[in-house]
Amino acid sequence: MSRNTPRDKPAKATLPAGLRLRARGAASNAAGRFEPAQREAVADGWDLPGDDHLLRTETRVEVPRSALAWNASPDLPFDRSINPYRGCEHGCVYCYARPSHAWLNLSPGLDFETRLIARPGIGAVLSRELRAPGYRPAPIAIGTNTDPYQPVEASHRVTREVMEVLRDFNHPVAVTTRGVLVERDADILGPMGQAGLARVGISITTLDAGLARRMEPRAPSPDRRLQMIRHLTVAGCPVRVMVAPVIPGLTDDGLEEVMEAARDAGAVAASWILLRLPGEVEGLFRDWLAAHAPGRAAKVLARLAELHRGKTYDPGFGRRMRGQGVWSDLIGRRFDLARQRLGLALSQPPLRCDLFAPAPRAGDQLALF
Repeated sequence: MSRNTPRDKPAKATLPAGLRLRARGAASNAAGRFEPAQREAVADGWDLPGDDHLLRTETRVEVPRSALAWNASPDLPFDRSINPYRGCEHGCVYCYARPSHAWLNLSPGLDFETRLIARPGIGAVLSRELRAPGYRPAPIAIGTNTDPYQPVEASHRVTREVMEVLRDFNHPVAVTTRGVLVERDADILGPMGQAGLARVGISITTLDAGLARRMEPRAPSPDRRLQMIRHLTVAGCPVRVMVAPVIPGLTDDGLEEVMEAARDAGAVAASWILLRLPGEVEGLFRDWLAAHAPGRAAKVLARLAELHRGKTYDPGFGRRMRGQGVWSDLIGRRFDLARQRLGLALSQPPLRCDLFAPAPRAGDQLALF
């Protein structure tokens, strides 16, 4: 059974008896910050035998009213993005997007990676928005919140809808992912990349396969992500390796190793972002450290406090991506030296916007010239 607990006195969000987890990042399902109460599993006194059941992923469908999301953040190199899915089955415990599930009255914990929302039909909505008389093209970012090529894309193909529209409109796009299904769309990304219309960022946190599996339980292994870089490079799409997140005291010692392996696989550019722990992510990550890296927990948290002036996270513009102080400077310097030594670019040529043209529709009069 379960009981409600006042939100100002949060209880440990234990899981119901008999529920098994397999390859999940979070180990709890605490209510989001907007909920007035939490639910806590407690023993009801009935010791009845029963079979354990596995927590499985479920996907619901949302009818999209808009495709493009707009932002004016000074920390981001784009002003528009598309999110084909809400939630992400990869289950990366440190994912900064987890708090967004609280807006859906779902938990940023297990709900984020097991209760997903797909947005089929978004391609038609996007097509309508791109045809608007006042629309002016600029690169669209895909994968800035949750991964567009997570496993559910195999059956729902929402990202494929988006990519087909962008191809038909010759619209520039920058994709961020760690999902192998990006290789399926090499038939689109390759030609667009060669035309200066597309590029892909592949995020690799560490080359330690065991550590990656514990932190990112349903994401591809580090070696598999290197294969993705090779595949896209051969197809003609330029790839950036994103060493993200850099976790001080846990993964930062492998920074140069990741960059070199990615360069050897074909990456032409590199970037890095520090671990970010907004909202509910901090508690989930602390629990993960205690369970999976107890010998490193104190060091990681102390280093984060040094990077954020005594806090584990500072959301301020200009600070949230890099932190501040000597450790931030040291990571940045190591990154710059490795990047220069490996011949990796920091910035890539601007994506082309001059090729943009609305795709002809059935019944449209075609131009003669």
